Amino acid sequence: MNRAVLSMAMGLAMLTVTQEAYSADFTLESYFTGKTKATGSFSAINGVKRQFDVDLTGTWNGKTLTLREDFKYSDGERDTKTWRFTKIGPGKYTGTREDVIGETTVEIEGKVAKFNYLVNLGTSAKPNKVHFYDTMELKPDGTLVNTAWVTKYLLPVAKTTVIFKR
Repeated sequence: MNRAVLSMAMGLAMLTVTQEAYSADFTLESYFTGKTKATGSFSAINGVKRQFDVDLTGTWNGKTLTLREDFKYSDGERDTKTWRFTKIGPGKYTGTREDVIGETTVEIEGKVAKFNYLVNLGTSAKPNKVHFYDTMELKPDGTLVNTAWVTKYLLPVAKTTVIFKR
C-alpha cells in the first residue's frame, strides 16, 4: 500500500474512532475517569487575568466520581481542588467540593452539561462569595469546553474558560 493511501486509511480510521466516541452518551464518569489535562483562563472585570494548566485524576466507584484537580497558574501558584459527583439518575449528578457552599446539581442533555454553584473565594474571616454558572460542551474532536460565568449580587464579574483533553 503506498504512503498516500495508508495515510488516508489511517486518517479515516481515526475519524471513525473519534466519531464513535463522540456519538456515545456523554457522562462525567466516562469522560473524567483516569487522567485528563486542561488549560484555562480567568478574566475578571477588575482587570485580573490568569492562565492555568490542570492535571485531573478521576476515579469512579460505580456511583461517585472523585475528580482531583491539580492547578498550576502561570504565576507559579499551585492549588488542588477535589470534586465529588454522585450519579442520581441518567444524566444527573449532585456535586460537592471543599470550597463550594452546599452542593450543585449537574444536568446533562446530549453533549452539554450545565450546573451552578456558590463559592467562597475569600476566607472565613473575610468571605467573597460568588456564583459560578458552568456549561460544558463535548466537541466532535473529543475536547470538552467549559465556559463559566461568575456573578456577584447577580451581576457578571468574571468569565473562565477551560478546555479539557483526554
